[in-house]
Amino acid sequence: MIQVTIYQNVSGKYCGFRMEGHAEYAQYGKDIVCAAVSALVINTINSIEAFTEDTFETSMHQEKDVVSFLVKSNPISEKSELLLDSLVFGIENIAKEYGKKYIHVKIKRI
Repeated sequence: MIQVTIYQNVSGKYCGFRMEGHAEYAQYGKDIVCAAVSALVINTINSIEAFTEDTFETSMHQEKDVVSFLVKSNPISEKSELLLDSLVFGIENIAKEYGKKYIHVKIKRI
């Protein structure tokens, strides 16, 4: 199962996430749930880096199947807010479509 923790700041705005695990929806290389979530996560990180001036911390541990991302800029730019909103929208819709057996999403205020 993919565990996704979405971070919100004290203002209630999304500011980062942590994703770990595999969906195990299908065999490796054919798992569309993992592929969809991975594409959203990678695109969000790359887009924030390319299209905003925000600073952030990210770490990826392939052996442990963990990706962490946190925007450090305060305040977070409107572009990063939109990109993170889009990420959450996409991940929540994947979770609704495929169910809690494959992906679990929780929101954590930091």
